[in-house]
Amino acid sequence: MGDGQLLTGILDIAAGVFLVLGGVLSLAAGVGLIRFPDAVSRLHAATKPQILGLVFVVIALALSVRSGAALLLLIPVVVFQMLTAPISAHMVGRAGYRTGDIDADTLVSDELAADIASAGRGDLRGGAEEYPGDDPIGDPIDRPGDGPLDSSSERPRTVENG
Repeated sequence: MGDGQLLTGILDIAAGVFLVLGGVLSLAAGVGLIRFPDAVSRLHAATKPQILGLVFVVIALALSVRSGAALLLLIPVVVFQMLTAPISAHMVGRAGYRTGDIDADTLVSDELAADIASAGRGDLRGGAEEYPGDDPIGDPIDRPGDGPLDSSSERPRTVENG
């Protein structure tokens, strides 16, 4: 067995190990999405092991293909995932917080409650008990379920009035 064959064998074994690790982490992310009770817990399962699992699968592909062109195609995939996963996790967390789909007992600190209370949003967790009425400019505040307001009548817009 020559040095080239030995190196090829080692790279194939390493690719297999990375592929299995990536598959296990992606499976763990999927199981976490099903098993975790609230949105904040699920966002950790959806982002952290999924990103690392994807990186391991991409490394396995790069070791298996052994081509510079393939590597140039795989790097943007990882970079795009690393850029978008934290943003999507942030948006899922805020949406879960706003809809009340969080377990307050699991929060170590609730930094968003003070911001919501200072904004006077009683419809959100941590907000003021009642709406303040109008905003400082004098425009009516959109309330959940009202829809866009008709400026002339302060009624929700419908097909008939506007």
